[in-house]
Amino acid sequence: MAEQCSSSSSDLIAAASDEGQLVELLDQEQYPAVVDIDDSFLSNMEACFKAFDKDNDGLMTLSDFAALCRTLFRNEQGKAYAIEDSRLQEMFDVFDRNQDGYVDFQEFAFCWKQWIKPIVRPISALIIVDVQNDFITGSLSISNCPAKQNGQDVLKPTNKMLETVPFEVVFYSLDWHPENHVSFIENVGKRKLHPSSQKKAEEAELYDTVIFEGPPLNEQKLWPKHCVQNSWGAELHSAVKVLDNGIFVHKGIHPDIDSYSAFWDNNKMSKTPLASLLQKKKITDLYVCGLAYDVCVGATANHSLEHGYRTILVDDASRGISLDDIHHTRDSLAEKNAVVVHSSQVKDMVEGRDRRPELGYFQAMRLREMPQNGGIRDPSPDDVSPRDSVIFLT
Repeated sequence: MAEQCSSSSSDLIAAASDEGQLVELLDQEQYPAVVDIDDSFLSNMEACFKAFDKDNDGLMTLSDFAALCRTLFRNEQGKAYAIEDSRLQEMFDVFDRNQDGYVDFQEFAFCWKQWIKPIVRPISALIIVDVQNDFITGSLSISNCPAKQNGQDVLKPTNKMLETVPFEVVFYSLDWHPENHVSFIENVGKRKLHPSSQKKAEEAELYDTVIFEGPPLNEQKLWPKHCVQNSWGAELHSAVKVLDNGIFVHKGIHPDIDSYSAFWDNNKMSKTPLASLLQKKKITDLYVCGLAYDVCVGATANHSLEHGYRTILVDDASRGISLDDIHHTRDSLAEKNAVVVHSSQVKDMVEGRDRRPELGYFQAMRLREMPQNGGIRDPSPDDVSPRDSVIFLT
C-alpha cells in the first residue's frame, strides 16, 4: 500500500505555480488508503472504482476523481505532479458522460478502459527521424546551419534508448528524394513559379522560400540537393543501431511535393503507412527524436498529436537548424500537451513509472471527442495510399 493520507485542505491537488511541478502529497483523512497501481489493480475495474469512491455510494465526485489523479500522475519516485483545478474539472467532465456531477460505475468503465489503462500501461513506439549521412556530414549537414549543432550528438542517446527501453516497435524515417525533387535549389528553374512568389527562379538563393504554381500551389523552402534515393547521403548513419524488427519509412519520395513529417507530405496530399502501422500495433504513446529538431522532427511530432497519439519529443536525441525555431518547436508542442523530455527519463515513462499529467490531459481531451459508441482514430489500418513507401526489416 502507498503512504497514508490526511489533511483538512479542500484542495486535493497540492498548490503549485506551474502545472507539472513535482509536489509532496498532502494527506487526506477522507482517503485513508491510496492504493498502489499494479497489475492486480488494473485487472479489477470494480476494485479500482471502490478505492476512490469515498462514500461507497457508487458515485465518484470531483474530489474522488482528484484523489485518483493524485495517485495516477506521479514520477518514478512516487511524487505527485500538480494539476490545475481547471484541468482537473475538464477531465472529470469528460468522464461524467451524462453531466450529472458524478462519475457512476458505468461511466467509470469508459474511464478505466480508455484512460486509466493507457496511462499506467502505455504501449510505446519510437520514431527516429532522418538520422542520415547528408544531415550529419553531407550536403545538408546541420553543423553548417545557423544553430551550429552537431548531428552526431543524437547518436549516443538514441542508441542507449534502443538498447535499454522496451519499445513495442521502432521506426526509422528516411528522406528519400528523387533527383528532380522540388526542394532542391538546383531544380528551381524546372518548374513554373506562381506570380505571388517573392523570389524569381534566377534570384533564388539557398534557404529562400518560393511559391510554385502547381497545381496545387506549393510554398517551398529551397535546400541543397540531399538524401537522393539510393545514394550514400540518403543512408541511415552507420552508427545508428538498427533493431531486427525495426521498420523503415521513406518520405519525400514524390518529385513535386516535400515531406517533412513522417506521416504526411507538406500539403497532406499523400501519406506514409506510419499511422496505420501504429494503429495496428495499438500504440498509445509515440516518442520522436532525430534530425532536424525544428523541421522534420517537429513536423512529425505535430502530426502525431493530430492522429491522437500521446507524443513525447526526446530533446537530447534531437538536433536542429535554428535556435529560435528549436525553441518555438519546443514551446508549441508543450502548448498542445506534448511532453519534451531527456532520454534518461524515457524508460520510466515507457514502463509506466513516470506518468505525466500533460499526457493524461491530452488523452482526456481526445476522449471528449469520442461518441458514446464510437472511436476517434483515423486513418483505418487498411486505408494505405498506393503511393506509400515502407520497408520491414527481418
